[in-house]
Amino acid sequence: MHPKLKLKNISWVNTTFLVSTPILAGLGLWYHLSHSEFTWPLLVLFISMYIFTGMAITGGYHRLFAHRSYQTNSFVQFLYLIFGAAAFQNSAMKWCTDHRRHHNKVDTKDDPYNINEGFWYAHILWVFLKSDPNYKKTSPDLLKSKLVVWQDRYYLAIASLVGFGLPTWIGYMLGDAFGGFLYGGLLRVVVVHHCTFFINSLCHYLGSQTYTDENSARDSMLMAFFTYGEGYHNFHHKFQGDYRNGLRWYQFDPTKWLIQFLALIGWAKKLIKVPEEEIFKAKLRMEHKKLLSKKQDRIDPYLEEMRARVELAQRKWRALKRDYKSLKAELPEQGRMRLELMKTEMQEAKLEFKLAYTQYIKQVKLYTQTAKA
Repeated sequence: MHPKLKLKNISWVNTTFLVSTPILAGLGLWYHLSHSEFTWPLLVLFISMYIFTGMAITGGYHRLFAHRSYQTNSFVQFLYLIFGAAAFQNSAMKWCTDHRRHHNKVDTKDDPYNINEGFWYAHILWVFLKSDPNYKKTSPDLLKSKLVVWQDRYYLAIASLVGFGLPTWIGYMLGDAFGGFLYGGLLRVVVVHHCTFFINSLCHYLGSQTYTDENSARDSMLMAFFTYGEGYHNFHHKFQGDYRNGLRWYQFDPTKWLIQFLALIGWAKKLIKVPEEEIFKAKLRMEHKKLLSKKQDRIDPYLEEMRARVELAQRKWRALKRDYKSLKAELPEQGRMRLELMKTEMQEAKLEFKLAYTQYIKQVKLYTQTAKA
């Protein structure tokens, strides 16, 4: 038994719900498959509700309300809030308060889902505990939102109506009300719960630390697949204000793609992006740190010099790129020659940076092999 799980500390509502839903989902699944024929529309209902409620958490609760990574209109906020409630992970106000405290106090005793308390504590046991009744006072910005305050006040009613009532009604229209309740409601709630919980547990336990080792957060491509990009957790903890979690185009981050689509149609604005220079610098320093950890004595000064050269080349390229974009927007027709010259300089700077980085990586590999020998 975890030392914090004393009877006086337990929230029996949360505990009963989290313990009973998987059991009821399992029994319901057995009963339905034994007495009814499985139909593809029920699978579509499960997947649809899984996506709507899951992305309401990732795109709404997390990146919009908790981190203010972008802005969107009231209609999108309303959809986030009703489907976020249907995920049964508390109101946006409460969820964001816990999450902000996690970032501010990560890996300490004040972290609500501190991985140092144990894998299962970070995964689910922390939800069994009573929460702070004054949580609203710690998020004054959210108190200014009438929609967030409305959802917090009527959270249970919205969650029950959208989370269980809506899929039951859709199931009824398909000729199987219980199937709708089971697949679109109960089973879906359990799956969304634990996929979200794995970000708090598994993504602080296993995976790569590409951008920082100052906390326990790790990147997991597997969890990114099940949580719409949230699995790139090391990047997120280093650059929590960025609307992206999967930085590269090929990284699976549907939440990022949703936000980009909303921006494309004019429904999202002020998307926060950390400068590429800062991201690259963090990655380069982590590579350097890992190299140092493989050899106890001081690292080769030549390697230090090469790393500094890479950072300098990258800064030069980024500065020229910014100047080029600024000049292109303001330049009159007679200044086109200067613009073309800048473009050439920018391309040369980019090549210089890539060459410096390639040489550095080759030298790192050579140095590592020498150290092992």
